[in-house]
This record gives sequence, structure tokens and C-alpha cells, in this order.
Amino acid sequence: MAADILITGGRVVTADSTFEADVAIEGETIVGVGRGLAGKRTIDASGKYVMPGAIDSHVHFRTPGYDYKEDWQTGTGAAARGGVTTVLEMPNTNPPTGTLAALKVKQEIAARQAYVDYGIYGLLDEKNLGELEALAAAGVSGFKCFMGNTFGDLPAPSDGAMLEGFEILARLGKRCTVHAENASIMARRQVALEAAGRTDTLAHLAARPEVCAIEAVSRAVIFAEWTGARLHIAHKSSADALYVLRDAKRRGVDVTVETCPQYLLLSTEDQKRIGNVMRVNPPIREPGHQEPLWQALKEGIVDMIATDHAPHTPEEKTRDSVWKCDCGFPGVETQMPLMLTEVNKGRMSIMDYVRYASVNPAKAWGFTSKGAIRPGADADIVLVDMKREWSVDQSQLFSKSKISPWHGRRVQGGPVLTMVRGRVVMEGGKIVAEPGWGKPAKQQMPPPAPRHTDKTTAAITAREGLRKAG
Repeated sequence: MAADILITGGRVVTADSTFEADVAIEGETIVGVGRGLAGKRTIDASGKYVMPGAIDSHVHFRTPGYDYKEDWQTGTGAAARGGVTTVLEMPNTNPPTGTLAALKVKQEIAARQAYVDYGIYGLLDEKNLGELEALAAAGVSGFKCFMGNTFGDLPAPSDGAMLEGFEILARLGKRCTVHAENASIMARRQVALEAAGRTDTLAHLAARPEVCAIEAVSRAVIFAEWTGARLHIAHKSSADALYVLRDAKRRGVDVTVETCPQYLLLSTEDQKRIGNVMRVNPPIREPGHQEPLWQALKEGIVDMIATDHAPHTPEEKTRDSVWKCDCGFPGVETQMPLMLTEVNKGRMSIMDYVRYASVNPAKAWGFTSKGAIRPGADADIVLVDMKREWSVDQSQLFSKSKISPWHGRRVQGGPVLTMVRGRVVMEGGKIVAEPGWGKPAKQQMPPPAPRHTDKTTAAITAREGLRKAG
């Protein structure tokens, strides 16, 4: 019996091998991988690699509140052009996604506008611990805790609130992503630097020394290990805290880690040339940090590549003082070409890339039907031409943010077709689907494994209540 679609002539990529095979798709699902398959419609993948779509665990689509920077239609369109078929979107919008009402607004926007599948983060902060269970029940894919300052100026929760939040999430089984930088050190350093008259592009880095990450990563790991909460370290930028994560994984702490192309490929030497466009949190660091991050990917200390897609307008990125420039830049559209260029250079294999960009994110977030080319999986598929060469042109980005530190960079290897659950969304660089095709990604996390449950805030206050009642 013929399937709806047959992708023929390509080379399928898994985390362990590449092989010539056809891929049969029925509806939204892959139903066969091999030879001798039939399809009512064929897609010729001759000379191309057939890869699972990338899963980006870290994007900011800015709506509601900052729609002029990005919205779900332009953000997910950029994702589709970049071979990304699932995104996890951050909560630092206006209002932040820390209440059921705010979540409902964002869910309605995403349902109307998304081209690719998605998850939505809930916020964990000082004042919304009573909302966490309801947010989890209403469909957030995970939570985000801003230990350090970033766009939106959300205050970092106290250690007490963070620990209590982890106690709740350990019981719910939801993974919590942390922006792991020490807020107090950074705030004090920035005040001192501004008072000293530092406004140059490297002043931002001087305000956020590596010890900020070492301390915050260590604190997050300790809280996760004590409570049994699942932890994710966002945008690992430096070599210094890798030993903390290596040791935590050896002890069995459920901690996953992402890094981004900017931390693997850029350094302060580039920032001297590119300037404030490169301002991002955490900062891009000096030469010497990049190679340890590559090695950490190979060792499995860093699990995945994300982007921290953080769009702003060109005006917001090119002000004279670094302190007045918004932090971040678009990345969801350029990640795959940048990383495939490194594959072409021999830095990693194409199987490694699929592991970092698709397989490991799917495992970390419980997206059991995504991240692989296999029967039963969602037909989230990207056709990649490893010979295609071009220069990144920020004016041609699908994102509203037309400014990028990658502007003019030569790349080789990129997506020519993106399929989401069996529907072609991007072909030849053009979006060919209607907004609203993207859906919430189905999630199935392992059973929760909370620890020290007799010592949680809820447990001790419940005992006190019983004592008074008795």
C-alpha cells in the first residue's frame, strides 16, 4: 500500500550512522524507512541528507509585549528556514508567563501563528510558587528560573524561593532551565564599571566574570541534587564550570546542558571587530573557552546545541554605550548552517550534529515522537544540501531582527526543505505553509524522582499544621 509521501534517493542520518534509504510518511507520521517502499507523492532527496528536524530548547519570540522585535509567526518562520521543527519558548515576555492567565494568552497566540511545533516555558520566580502546579497542568513543557539578570529585568528569586520551587518541580517531574549567573556579583560590578566610566563593548564581559557562572551552576546543581528536580543549564558559555557539571553527571544528577553557536565559534577577538551587536547574556568570552566547550560536547558533558534566539531591532543593538544596547541577537535561522559548516570542516560528524541538535533535546524534554527518523516518529524532517555555499545576509533573515553577528560569514551546508509532521513548511528558502500548523509538542517525561520529601517546605509546614490541630 502506498504511503502519502515518499522521500526518495537521500541519505538518512541518525546519531550513529548514515545510510541510503527512502522514508515513507502517512499523515503526520513516519511509517517506513528502507527500500521497496511506495508513495502517492514523491520528494526527490538525491544528493541530500535526510535528517530529523532540529529541536531548539531556547528561543525568545517576544510576544506578548514586545511584538515589534519578534512574534510567533516570524520567529517560527525563521525556525523553519533554519531547519528547526520544534522550539521551546522562554517566559520573559510582558506579562511574563508566570500565571495561568499569561500562559493562556501566549498559547492562543502560538496556536494562531506557529509554523513549527513548540513548547512554552513557565516562569519560576519569587512570587509565583503557588502557580507552578497549575502551569504544569495547563501544558507548559518546563520552567525557567532567571538566577541572573537578562532582558525583561525579571528579578532573580531568593535562594529560599528557588529551593522551594525545585521541591515542587521535583514532585511534578518537569525540567527547570536556569540562567546560571550570580545576580549580586553582576549588579555590583556593573555599578562599579559605570561609575568608572566604562561604556566600551568589553565592559559587559568585565561585569560578568566566570565566577558568576561557576557559583550559580554549583548552586543550581546542589538544589537539584537535594530535591531530585530535573535541571537544565542554559547557554553554557565558558570552560570554568564544566568540572561542576562533569562531577554532577557522574553522581547521577539529572542535569542537561546546552551551548550555542556564539560560544563555540566567537570570542572577544571577534567582538573587538563586530562591537555591541555581540552583547549577549552570558557574554561571549576570551579565546580559550571555545575548545573546551567542543570537547564537552564530545564527552557528553554538554548535551545539546541551542540558540538563545533573542531578537532586537538594529537601533537597539548599535547604541554607543554597551549598557544601553539590548542583549542578544537572532539565531534560530542560522544555527544549522553554522554547525553544518563545522561538519564540513571536520570539527564533528553529521551524526554528532544530529545527536546534539535533535536526539538529545528530544530525550531531555520528553519529546518521545521527535528527534529521529524512524517508524512511529513525527515526520519532522529536514533535507540538507552539504554542498550549498553562501554568505549570511542579515537583511534576508525571516526574523524581524535584521541584525546579526554572523552577517557576512561564509557557510557551507544548510536546509533546503523543512517538513513538520508530514507537511512541507519551507522549501527553497520560502515558507510554503500557513501559520497555525505548528502544535504543542507532545511530551512524556519519566516518572518524578523527588528526594528529601520529608524536609520540603510543604512537608514541614504540614506537620506544624497537624501539631497545632492536635
